[in-house]
Amino acid sequence: MTDSYDYGMWLLVIVNSAVILLFAFSFYHPKSKLDWRAFGAFSAFVIALFTEMYGFPLTIYLLSGWLTSQFPDVDIFSHHAGHLWWVIFGGSSDPHGDPFHLLSNLLILGGLLLIAEGWRLLYAAQKQQRMANGGVYARIRHPQYTGFIIIMTGFLLQWPTLPTLLMFPVLLWVYRRLARHEEQESLKRFGEQYERYMAKVPAFIPALTKRKAVA
Repeated sequence: MTDSYDYGMWLLVIVNSAVILLFAFSFYHPKSKLDWRAFGAFSAFVIALFTEMYGFPLTIYLLSGWLTSQFPDVDIFSHHAGHLWWVIFGGSSDPHGDPFHLLSNLLILGGLLLIAEGWRLLYAAQKQQRMANGGVYARIRHPQYTGFIIIMTGFLLQWPTLPTLLMFPVLLWVYRRLARHEEQESLKRFGEQYERYMAKVPAFIPALTKRKAVA
C-alpha cells in the first residue's frame, strides 16, 4: 500500500512546535490569565498540527481507505501526501510550491506580523495609560486574536488534519469569548470613549475603507 513512511520524527515535532510557539510568544507577550488562555489554545492547535505532520499521521490512517481508493497512485504515507489539498486537487509536482502552500506561508507570516504590530501599539498605549485605537486598532479591535486566526487558517491550507479542523471552530469561539471579556474590561476603564470606538471599529474583520483613530 505504501513505499515509504515519512513519520515518527518526534524531534521535528518538538523543534517545529517550539520554533512557532517561541515566535508567537515573542510577538504576543502574554501577561494576564486571558492572554495565557489565548496563547494556550493556539499552542494546542500548533502541537496537534506538527504531531500529525511529523509524528503520527492520524488523519491519514483514518482516511486511508478512502485515499487509496480515490488516489491509487499516491503513496499515502509519504510526506507529500500529508498535503491533502495537494492530493485532492491532483497535484503532481512538489506540494511545497503549490498555490495552497504558498498562500499558507503568506498567511502565517502576515498573522505573525499582525500580532507583533498589535502588541507594539498596545504596549505603547498601556505605557501612556490610554486606549489603543490607532494603526491596526483603527481597523479592528482585536488584531492579535485575528492574527492567531489567520495563522491557523494558513496551517489548515498547508496541512489539514481532522483534529485541527475540529479544533478550529472551537478556537474561534474561545477567541470571541475572550475578546468580549476584554471589551467589558475596557468599557469599565474607558467608558463612553470605548463605546464610541466599538460602534465604529469592527472586532475581527477590518472594514474595506481605512478609519481614522477614534478619539
